[in-house]
Amino acid sequence: MKPCHSCQTVIDEYLLDKKLEPLRELTADDFNICADCVTIDVDACVKCGGAVYVPETVSPDYCPACRSDIIDHTGNDPGWTRDHVST
Repeated sequence: MKPCHSCQTVIDEYLLDKKLEPLRELTADDFNICADCVTIDVDACVKCGGAVYVPETVSPDYCPACRSDIIDHTGNDPGWTRDHVST
């Protein structure tokens, strides 16, 4: 069992896996954070409308699956958020 990189408590993988269910095929092994420190925004992905994992300081536009697909397709990481067009 590893500690959460945010709060240093031991990660309860069962609770985290339950919380990550909307994130398509991800498990506690894909994260280094506990269930108390992760926030899941269920319908926030701008590409597929799926769930996104929300870090403490940024609200991402892409779910992990769509972000991975973009990286595989273009070779570029869109980061947590898409580029917003300046007006």
